[in-house]
Amino acid sequence: MIDFIIDANILMSMLISGKAAYRPILTYYRFIVPDFAFVEIDKYSSIILQKTKLNEEEFKQWSCFVFSQVRTIPRYILSEDVLTKSNQLLHDIDLKDTSYVALSMELNLVLLTRDDILYKGLRKKGFRKVMKFDDFLRNI
Repeated sequence: MIDFIIDANILMSMLISGKAAYRPILTYYRFIVPDFAFVEIDKYSSIILQKTKLNEEEFKQWSCFVFSQVRTIPRYILSEDVLTKSNQLLHDIDLKDTSYVALSMELNLVLLTRDDILYKGLRKKGFRKVMKFDDFLRNI
């Protein structure tokens, strides 16, 4: 199984779409998120529910499946050194992404994102463990 860190935008996109096309991807790859992802998902839960084309029961079933396939890592396992490095990288990009970048560094895994500003900012600073999610989908 191949592991990747994903950000909350990807997780929200999966939830909204309800697309069966994500099912094999979720079962073949292991996606990992920091616990902070659920703070963001909770913050936008009403928007997620408005945008989905699934009925309530379908959405519950799909959400249960998605969340059962995603691993959550608590922030307390991240070392102070990695958190500091992540903050330094992100200070002029977006500090709310600290947990994602730090988790990528801590576990030495690629971060998948749909955030153009994050992707370009990290690449410009030499951080190579980041990939656009759409590029990932095209290459699988």
